[in-house]
Amino acid sequence: MASDWDENDSVDAIALAWLRERPGTPVDGIRIVTRVWRLAKLLGEDRRRTLAAAGADAATLDLLSVLRRGGAPYRLSTRELTERTRVSAGAISQRVARAEQAGLVRRASGVASRTVTVTLTAEGHALVERLVDRVLGREAELISCLSSEQQTALTELLRAFLGELEAQLGPVPHTQVGST
Repeated sequence: MASDWDENDSVDAIALAWLRERPGTPVDGIRIVTRVWRLAKLLGEDRRRTLAAAGADAATLDLLSVLRRGGAPYRLSTRELTERTRVSAGAISQRVARAEQAGLVRRASGVASRTVTVTLTAEGHALVERLVDRVLGREAELISCLSSEQQTALTELLRAFLGELEAQLGPVPHTQVGST
């Protein structure tokens, strides 16, 4: 057993149990992938609670954030929203309908085309500003347990890992962990 194994660590314990029961089984993936999955679950659930406390959900944040990041006049076509959120046209249609009903966006059809544009309303702009402050503030709070150097190192490792997996496995639709 290598010196970096910790029998008291629940993930290492899983890997060690497999090694005990099936010597030679490749368990290095358990030590990384299981931790990434657990982190994703914890972070996703925390984001869901943060958004719920603010009266929103991940799908609403995603839609409003894409419009907000697009810059003034905070207007995109439904096709652009579909491409930028990487969800289906049907999902965008449902998200836009819910947000429009709540007064967060305004939908308009082009005169001579079938293009539909979606514009952030003043109410939607105010909500996305509050949500972004809460969510990103909470995430900053959560990662503050790591030093600046650790955050930089982890960012680089995750960038490399994600890039390699995307190259091997192909692009996957973007969804926020914990989103519906």
